[in-house]
Amino acid sequence: MNRHFKKRIILILGICLVAVLAFHFMFTNSTAKSQSKADHLYQQNLAVSKTSSTTKKITHTVSKNSQTSQSSAPSNINWRKSSETKPYPNLKQYPQAWLDVNIAKQRVYVRDGANHNQILYTMYCSTDKNNGTPRGTYQIQAERGTHFYNPAVKEGANYYVSWLNHGEYLFHTVPVNANNQYIKSQAVKLSKQANSHGCIQLSVPDAMWVYNNVPFGMKVVIH
Repeated sequence: MNRHFKKRIILILGICLVAVLAFHFMFTNSTAKSQSKADHLYQQNLAVSKTSSTTKKITHTVSKNSQTSQSSAPSNINWRKSSETKPYPNLKQYPQAWLDVNIAKQRVYVRDGANHNQILYTMYCSTDKNNGTPRGTYQIQAERGTHFYNPAVKEGANYYVSWLNHGEYLFHTVPVNANNQYIKSQAVKLSKQANSHGCIQLSVPDAMWVYNNVPFGMKVVIH
């Protein structure tokens, strides 16, 4: 084999080697890019999946909270009936009982001062529609009666008991008109919104119980 032929063989082998290396590089690079793209798509899908899962959890939580909020709201408040189905407390057994009026919740709680202010009974109420019901600590006063009517506001009420200014601020029923008929359009707002002229409106049986049972001098806290 002459020298010229050997050089040609070596050149051909070199070209083949370069071609093989180039093909290997292109294949490896293409595979790496494909894998990188696949990894990127996987990460995107994973992120979307996590976001979707989180969104579902948040939606479920909001829905659950919404249901809880709806279920905790008072329903079917009846101004003709007692606020609770259980009997009213016998105040003779609770000499340190007092009345806790919560304006924000539109509730009157009968509490036992001798037992960590335990709630004995809860009554629905409506306070001043202009947020004018006085806040503070007061006492049940001597003035009480079965009926009154105020021509200035064209409203009255039944079973009233004074707690401030000797007849100015009272516990009493939902409003009545000049004929002593309950004003249903006002009565249905009991506890659903503040609706009085400063007094504390109660359902008819609740006001009757306060009139007949709450003693002179009992503490009243309004906040």
